[in-house]
Amino acid sequence: MSEHVVDVSWSRGEHEFTYQTYNRDHEWRFDGGVTVPGSANPAYLGNPGPVDPEEAFVAALSSCHMLTFLSIAAKKRLVVDAYDDHAVGVMAKNERGKLAITQVTLHPKIVFAGEQPDAETLAKIHHLSHEECFIANSVTTEIIVA
Repeated sequence: MSEHVVDVSWSRGEHEFTYQTYNRDHEWRFDGGVTVPGSANPAYLGNPGPVDPEEAFVAALSSCHMLTFLSIAAKKRLVVDAYDDHAVGVMAKNERGKLAITQVTLHPKIVFAGEQPDAETLAKIHHLSHEECFIANSVTTEIIVA
């Protein structure tokens, strides 16, 4: 088993603390020393510059799928030169009537060197990547690889 730690920090500062006025900006500090500015989504009165939790969730799913895909491809001796994804998360009410990221669609574009896998092999690798992705296994969100 492993443990993963992130420190999240927020302070009110000089801002008035009402729903309309409090500052949503905060920081995420990761154990490797990286600090990422965070905020709420602008639809929820956040700053449009920093990363919002919804974007981070979509990024985590995309990143996990990619890393799992690369691992599987390497074990199959397929050489990947580039992997780009345009991941899209949809916020909607879930079956309990609560707002949630209910669907994430991944649009990976992969460039291989040398041997090119056929469509069936590529689909199998994506399916296995989804099945083995730690983040996908942790959520109820529908994940589609387009």
